[in-house]
Amino acid sequence: MAGEQLGVLNALDLAKTQWYHFTAIVIAGMGFFTDAYDLFCVSLVTKLLGRIYYTDTTKEKPGTLPPNVAAAVNGVAFCGTLAGQLFFGWLGDKMGRKKVYGITLILMVVCSIGSGLSFSDNPQAVIATLCFFRFWLGFGIGGDYPLSATIMSEYANKKTRGAFIAAVFAMQGFGILGGGIVALIVAGAFKNSFDAPPYKTDREASLVPQADYVWRIIVIFGAFPAALTYYWRMKMPETARYTALVAKNAKQAAADMSKVLQVELQAEEEKVEKFTSRSGQSYGLFTKEFARRHGLHLVGTTTTWFLLDIAFYSQNLFQKDIFTAIGWIPAANTMNAIQEVYKIARAQTLIALCSTVPGYWFTVALIDYMGRFAIQLMGFFFMTVFMFALAIPYNHWTQKENRIGFVVMYSLTFFFANFGPNATTFVVPAEIFPARLRSTCHGISAAAGKAGAIVGAFGFLYAAQSTDKTKTDAGYPPGIGIKNSLIMLGVINFFGMLFTLLVPESKGKSLEELTGENEDGDQEMEQPNASSRTVPL
Repeated sequence: MAGEQLGVLNALDLAKTQWYHFTAIVIAGMGFFTDAYDLFCVSLVTKLLGRIYYTDTTKEKPGTLPPNVAAAVNGVAFCGTLAGQLFFGWLGDKMGRKKVYGITLILMVVCSIGSGLSFSDNPQAVIATLCFFRFWLGFGIGGDYPLSATIMSEYANKKTRGAFIAAVFAMQGFGILGGGIVALIVAGAFKNSFDAPPYKTDREASLVPQADYVWRIIVIFGAFPAALTYYWRMKMPETARYTALVAKNAKQAAADMSKVLQVELQAEEEKVEKFTSRSGQSYGLFTKEFARRHGLHLVGTTTTWFLLDIAFYSQNLFQKDIFTAIGWIPAANTMNAIQEVYKIARAQTLIALCSTVPGYWFTVALIDYMGRFAIQLMGFFFMTVFMFALAIPYNHWTQKENRIGFVVMYSLTFFFANFGPNATTFVVPAEIFPARLRSTCHGISAAAGKAGAIVGAFGFLYAAQSTDKTKTDAGYPPGIGIKNSLIMLGVINFFGMLFTLLVPESKGKSLEELTGENEDGDQEMEQPNASSRTVPL
């Protein structure tokens, strides 16, 4: 049986939707705008980097990044993100959410600027410094995942908590869209100002010297949204759940939330002491008690996020390759360098506008009605269906008259990723673990996701190469082809559906009810666990 809830936490759980909720969404969400912008804008400029630094004008095709360089540029930020999620997730539980929140933002701003100002015009120097700054950029971005999710979950009321956390994550869609729009504006302006012939017409003239500014401006722009939110992040008070349940400071928790909620709240020092001193509420992450209470939950959140991100990041980072393969983007030698960036940005922007962004906001609108489990299971199911529908008749989709159909089907896989597991894998880990371990467990789940992103970013580069040795990109060995790669992604999505069965439903319950933190004494948690499970295990 659940014990009595702390007054300050009960006030948060029952609070009507107020202005501070929207303020928190924007402050945390702008971090995710920057995160998505920075992580995905590199996919827009990799072909331009290949042209600028690796073109050999004696060859019929413009230059592309060598396999090891392409893998590094695409994957190094993910490595940093993975490390940042684990480190800042742990630090958020040790030092408090707010204290660590500003550090991640400063890292993002400094490293976004550093990425664009990569030194020298020597290919090795540029790529090395770009990768250095992108690793630390990823490190800062990684910290934003557990901290933003945890802060939003601990501020929200229990009725609309899912929508608020999902809204923070939905800013990622606007970040992807923003990356495309900025690239369109910058590439369009340079294309009109510095006209150049296609590569096959004049190989040297197709690459104007000013093209080097294009990718730098696109990358640096990611610093601005992060910089704008720094002041407001620093003004946010620490969450009441951390202050009361972890720092054990009842007075501060009541004072902070009195200001936020604009009501008078009592400092229940005796009740906080009773709450935090219960013998069943002091177990750590690496204990049998944690494994018994939350072990399966952590397996569920890590595996589903891992599998989802293999498919999601493979699709997102390599949209340009898929569009080129089906002829939606013209052959590289029929365009000049800046024109190619413009065409890739236009395709990515269209996909983001028509499927990525709407998918996120469908989740925001419906997550507290349908529940997290139903949306995640449905999303994985339709991703599997559409991926197989693209892959099995792949030759049909490559015919010129069927290309629009391919783009529509491809867009639907994005829609159901975002109206599905891409949002719910972010939401659930912020709700189902105890306050003292919440940020750490979210960081572990998110890091598993980024491990999947690394598999997608590195593996898909090689796997998607043609089986015909004469048709592979320069420096790549033959792969299994795009058709077989899409079949693999469909299988991965199917396994995501199976592992979703390990994830509990958290709709409509207080965080303390989900985690058992308001349980009386040494009482067992078997009953709450059973009620929160979606299927018998």
